[in-house]
Amino acid sequence: MNKFYMSSLLAIFALALIAWVGAPALPWLFGIVLPYLAVAVFVVGFVRRVMGWSRSAVPFAIPTTGGQQRSLPWIKQAKFDNPSSKTGVFVRMALEILTFRSLFRNTRMKMNEGNRLSYHLEIFLWLGALAFHYAFLVTLLRHMRFFLEPVPGAIQMLEAVDGFFRLEILYDSVQFGLPGVYMSGLVLLAAAAYLFLRRLFIANMRYISLPSDYFPLLLIMGIAFTGILMRYFTKVDIAAIKQLAMGLVTFQPSIPAAISPVFYIHLFFVSVLLAYFPFSKLMHLGGIFLSPTRNMLANTREVRHVNPWNYPVKVHTYEAYENEFREKMVEAGLPVDKMPESAPEEMTEEEKE
Repeated sequence: MNKFYMSSLLAIFALALIAWVGAPALPWLFGIVLPYLAVAVFVVGFVRRVMGWSRSAVPFAIPTTGGQQRSLPWIKQAKFDNPSSKTGVFVRMALEILTFRSLFRNTRMKMNEGNRLSYHLEIFLWLGALAFHYAFLVTLLRHMRFFLEPVPGAIQMLEAVDGFFRLEILYDSVQFGLPGVYMSGLVLLAAAAYLFLRRLFIANMRYISLPSDYFPLLLIMGIAFTGILMRYFTKVDIAAIKQLAMGLVTFQPSIPAAISPVFYIHLFFVSVLLAYFPFSKLMHLGGIFLSPTRNMLANTREVRHVNPWNYPVKVHTYEAYENEFREKMVEAGLPVDKMPESAPEEMTEEEKE
């Protein structure tokens, strides 16, 4: 079994145990201090990473190309895969961010019988990644109802579209019902599990995987699992959770008494993910916008890319070098661009001896 997988899994269990044991004794720490601290680390760390990338010069024109560059008028250009205009770059970035276009083209090498190589599209990886990111986005937006009062109509509409299978029964003027099933939570857990198992069971993926690859996936799976557990299997006071969330965003925090320990585990996982985010590979969320392989124009045949790191330096040109050593070069028999005015006569064979 992969030792990196085990260490990450043990870390998740340790975090859950810390919240389970510590939250009842120190609810203010897990409900107020740690969430505030996690958000501060996330914001400061995210801004610092993005600002650092934005200040980094790009010494070479390195846009990734996936088609014909603009050249002669009768040669068809791949305007989005090899863009030479800002509009083309914008469309390319939009396709990359919204549809993971480059991942859709990803292939996996496989050795067949007879030592023959074959390449296969990673369509399931693309689907899993797409489902994971969009489910995460919908879940995040849907949770905004805990931090906004009144809840905007757009959030309510998203919640209605995301939810299904709602059963309600009226008995003696009392309404009973099953909570609506949210697709985004189930898809998020399933997609994260798929991405995790893919790293675990595909040999070459397991070989290159590190704790930094396993830990965030397991942490997100823990967040999704505890959220599903609270919604469908354990009793939690939604009004108390709403009160806690509103107190945090209005900077008037208070700890309601009726909050389940499972919620503190859920909140602790979210806090750890926020604090861990700026220092992990999850920062591709911000890095994708600053990637020179995606956001640069592929117009090197038209415009010369100048290295912004270049600065004026004193150089010793060949002309100055020859002016300084011309006579010695001629004496040594080295070729020169310009002969000296008084060139030395050729030595005879006797003089050479």
